[in-house]
Amino acid sequence: MTKRDFPSIRFRILQISAAAVIAAVLGQAQQSSSPAEECRSPWGPGDQRGAVNRLTPAKTLEAARLIKQGKIYQLGRVYEAGMPLYGSRSYNLVIAHMRGPLGSNHLTWNEEYVAAQLGQVGTQFDGLGHIGINGRFFNCNEARDFVRAEGLTKLGVENVGVFFTRGVLIDVAGYKGVARLEKGYEITVADVQGALAKQGVSLREADAVFLHTGWGSLWMKDNATYASGMPGIGLAAGAWLVDQKVVLVGSDTSGIEVGPNPAHPQAEALVHQLMITRNGIYFLENLDTSELARDKVYEFAFVFSPLKLKGGTGSPGNPIAVK
Repeated sequence: MTKRDFPSIRFRILQISAAAVIAAVLGQAQQSSSPAEECRSPWGPGDQRGAVNRLTPAKTLEAARLIKQGKIYQLGRVYEAGMPLYGSRSYNLVIAHMRGPLGSNHLTWNEEYVAAQLGQVGTQFDGLGHIGINGRFFNCNEARDFVRAEGLTKLGVENVGVFFTRGVLIDVAGYKGVARLEKGYEITVADVQGALAKQGVSLREADAVFLHTGWGSLWMKDNATYASGMPGIGLAAGAWLVDQKVVLVGSDTSGIEVGPNPAHPQAEALVHQLMITRNGIYFLENLDTSELARDKVYEFAFVFSPLKLKGGTGSPGNPIAVK
């Protein structure tokens, strides 16, 4: 997602409508020169980890107890030429030539060279240094103080650690009775709550939440449509998830939030700003949630360890769900 300048967001009341939330966001345009304290971390001024501070040994044990069958679901996409990419991002893997032979045993080997926006292509994990508001990032870190050509000096993805927590799939497409939600469909609080009720599952603090929209069925089949927009959550559903104190939100789309935003189509990544910049909640995009939805696996142990790319904004990877 882009980092286009956008004024501060000030809201946390779930009882108002999505339209009123957006109005509150836009109403801050006249106050953009005042400090945006909403980006402060509740874990202190030096915090660089955000919501993963909620993960505890007790939460890990809770997740482990969900493993009954030992079945593993791979949620990551294959990284390959021709996969959908956002904007001008690129991905190239080259094996120039076989090396060797070397030694009396004639050792030969291959090695790859990868050129890409490594943390922001394919299945991608958005770190806290990825999204900001007018140059201000999580915990009110100003870009001028930590963004460097050689990497971020704060909020780098190497600070995140490991996710081993309870995962919850919210099959919104199944709840709505469709194979795939339409582009631009905003997933509402009622949709999320209704799907959870139908599944007989509730959210708990420090959960990782995954939205199945069916949009992922277009991956490598109709990339143009896949990249043209997506169904996803709006500000109201995002704020509701914030209140549930989740640590991560993932989806089978490229941006998790609705795009284009039907209430404010000129804005960029409003829900990213709400969840990542203001609340330190991580995003996992371009997932394959189809097998979880097919098998009606709504609760599982979720495991993911972002690469320790010092100063990186995000990470590739193959997150797993274990039932």
